[in-house]
Amino acid sequence: MLNTTEEIWGRYHANLLAFIRKRVSDKAAAEDILQDVFARIHSRIEALENSGKLESWLYQITRNAIIDFYRTRRPMDTLPEWLAQSQAESEETDRRELSLCLTPMIRQLPEKYRHAIQLSAIEGKTGKEIAELEDISLSGVKSRVQRGRALLKAMLFDCCRFEINAKNQVTGYERKNRECKHC
Repeated sequence: MLNTTEEIWGRYHANLLAFIRKRVSDKAAAEDILQDVFARIHSRIEALENSGKLESWLYQITRNAIIDFYRTRRPMDTLPEWLAQSQAESEETDRRELSLCLTPMIRQLPEKYRHAIQLSAIEGKTGKEIAELEDISLSGVKSRVQRGRALLKAMLFDCCRFEINAKNQVTGYERKNRECKHC
């Protein structure tokens, strides 16, 4: 883990500045926003509980700083289209795109986990119904579904980088590799 603001600056400042410049045309304002972002990072770094989520945390702070810039600078102007886009629309688009990857990933699961995921998540059957169909205990069903989900999560994180907010919700993602072995 990067332990200091200086280490984070060294690794992420160029990418964060590019991210800001795509959304803010004024170069001086983009630099100011970047400075504000790092001031926020420095003051809140101790609050980061999971160092594995550092990058998504940094981008969430950056997005919030850009939104603050538009709110304070031009309160009478309309927000740029990318900010005005409904969060629900964006999440729905991400959900649809990720669901295209899930089907091949589910097919790669061992049969007992694949079948449990198919019955519970896709067909909407209850644990009790699955237990009766599979002739196993309810705790066995729960275990299979939980293990299947854990395997799917590992495949997803192997394939993609996710931006996750403080509520542990996916706010964005990008594929790590076009030649993902899972989808």
